[in-house]
Amino acid sequence: MTQHVAVIGAGLMGSGIAQVAATAGIDVILRDVTDAALQRGKDAIEKSLTRFAQKGKLADSDVGAALGRITLTTDLDAAANADLVVEAVFESLEVKRELFQSLDTICKDGAVLASNTSAIPITQIAATTERPEWVVGTHFFSPVPMMALCELVRGYKTSDETLATARSFAERIGKTCIVVNRDVAGFVTTRLISALANEAVRLLETGVATAEDIDTACKLGFGHAMGPLATVDLTGVDIMRNAGNNIYNDTRDPKFAPPELLSRMVVAGDLGRKSGHGFYSY
Repeated sequence: MTQHVAVIGAGLMGSGIAQVAATAGIDVILRDVTDAALQRGKDAIEKSLTRFAQKGKLADSDVGAALGRITLTTDLDAAANADLVVEAVFESLEVKRELFQSLDTICKDGAVLASNTSAIPITQIAATTERPEWVVGTHFFSPVPMMALCELVRGYKTSDETLATARSFAERIGKTCIVVNRDVAGFVTTRLISALANEAVRLLETGVATAEDIDTACKLGFGHAMGPLATVDLTGVDIMRNAGNNIYNDTRDPKFAPPELLSRMVVAGDLGRKSGHGFYSY
């Protein structure tokens, strides 16, 4: 059983993964490069846990216990004794490969190295290590404490034992898993939402319909809980643009190429909920 977990990256995804792991009784090391980033992550975790307690989903004592299981650090070497390391850094192959090279030398034999990437093939990340059989994708969804899915992604050399360890961890922290047996760029979920979201953005930018009506069509016509444009706002316009670019660069399939409007919004800083404005205002 995984007892010690290191999460690399204290942003929205990393802090969310750390939160659900600590709530499940797992000791977590949360690492980022600056104390300021770590403090933001800790504040976000405490705010989220407090909200769950106020809604009666956690006891007040559980809030303090979960926070007590999280150790903050800027030292990557702190991951040395972790059974499982989950990377949740910027969605860039170069950044991730550099990190995994370092983890490969730091982490103990048998430690599972997992990437939270939403689009980059795991094989490309694992190839920079001497232990590709111990590298796996664990694609969580934002906000992690609320979203029930974890997409487990096999790289070309990912072992059955590694996949089983990742599944055990994800299920222990309350997630339902699907398995991606061939790590095509974008896997299952990001390919689906990228294609749908890109077409929704194109319908909007060409004046076919309003954002509200496009989202209503998907909710009432297809039974979606949230429309694609509202989903982009929740995920982050920049995150969706980057994921689409990663898939397009790998496949050259034009349906994944981010529309011009999406790129212009990123440049303008309209990133969705986190910036206060995207396809909707918040």
